[in-house]
Amino acid sequence: MNTVIVPPSRRVLVDCVHSATAAPSLHNSQPWRFRIRAGRIDVYADPARRLPVLDPDGREMMISVGASILTLRLALRQAGYLNDLQLFPEPGVVARVTVTHPAAISDELAALAEAIPHRHTNRLPFAHLPVPAEVLDRLRDAAHAEGATLAVAGPDARDAILRLAGAADHALRARPGYLAELARWTGDTRHDGVPIWAAGPWDALETVPIRDFAQLSGEPRPRENFEPYPTILVLATHGDDRPAWVRAGQALQRVLLTATWHGVATTPIGQPVEVPGIRRRLLDPAAGLSVQMVLRVGYGRLAGRTPRRPVTEVLSRG
Repeated sequence: MNTVIVPPSRRVLVDCVHSATAAPSLHNSQPWRFRIRAGRIDVYADPARRLPVLDPDGREMMISVGASILTLRLALRQAGYLNDLQLFPEPGVVARVTVTHPAAISDELAALAEAIPHRHTNRLPFAHLPVPAEVLDRLRDAAHAEGATLAVAGPDARDAILRLAGAADHALRARPGYLAELARWTGDTRHDGVPIWAAGPWDALETVPIRDFAQLSGEPRPRENFEPYPTILVLATHGDDRPAWVRAGQALQRVLLTATWHGVATTPIGQPVEVPGIRRRLLDPAAGLSVQMVLRVGYGRLAGRTPRRPVTEVLSRG
C-alpha cells in the first residue's frame, strides 16, 4: 500500500511565516520577506530595510534574516512537519525551506518553538545573580547545533569587552547619519522599530552600554543601577561571509530561545561588532573566528515585546 503524504495547507504555512516574524532584528527593522510556493517557503532579505549607516555591508541584516529562518523551521516542526534547508539556492533567495513529511516533534524542539512568542530583548537592569553553569552549557550547545561558537567571557575578558563596547558606542554616536538613522527606527505608532517604552534606562554605573533609542524623544531618560558584573557571551563563526552571517543568525535565535525557555533574559550588545576596528579586537586572530554578536544574559523583571508588522506586509504573492 502506498502512503499518501498530505502537505500542509497554505493556512498552516502562513501561520509559520507569522511565527518567523517574531525573530529579532537590528533596531527591530524586520528585514525579511517570504514567498510560499507548492510546499516550500523562500526567504528573502529586504534591502530597503537595511540600515546603511550602522550596517553598510548588510551583515546584521543577514543575521536578522538567519534568525527568522531558524524560527520558521521551528514553527514548521511545531506544526508537525520535517523540512529541508537550502541556503542561497538561487540569486536573490537567502533560503529555501521545503516541507518534506509529517513527523512528531522532539521535546527539545517543542520547548524552543513554545518560546518563540515569549522571546524579547530586555534592556532593563538584571539581578545580581549568576546564570547557572548548566544553563550556560545549554546556550553553548544551542550555538554549536547551528554551526557557531558561544564563549562565556571571564572577568578580565568581560571588563575588556564592556570597555570596548562603550568606546564603540561613542564612536557610533559620532558617525555621520547615525542619529538620523536611529530616529528613523524609533517611535510608538508603528509596527516596526523600537518604541520609547522599550528603550530602557541609562546604567547609572556606566557599565552596560544600552543603545539610546530615547535620545531624540526629548523625554528625560531614567537612570538605574545595572548589575556591576554582567554575564557576557560572545557568538562567533568560522568565516565572515553571507552564509556565515545567516548561520550566525540561526545560532543567535536558537541561543535566545533556549535562554527564554530557561527563564533567562537577554540583551544583544551590537555596538562593538558595528565598529570594524573594535570588532577585530574582540577575539585573537589566531582563533580563526569572526565575532558576530555580543550578548548580555541574566535574570530581570519582565519587559514587553516590540511590535511586528502584519504577515500581509512580509508575504509576497506566489
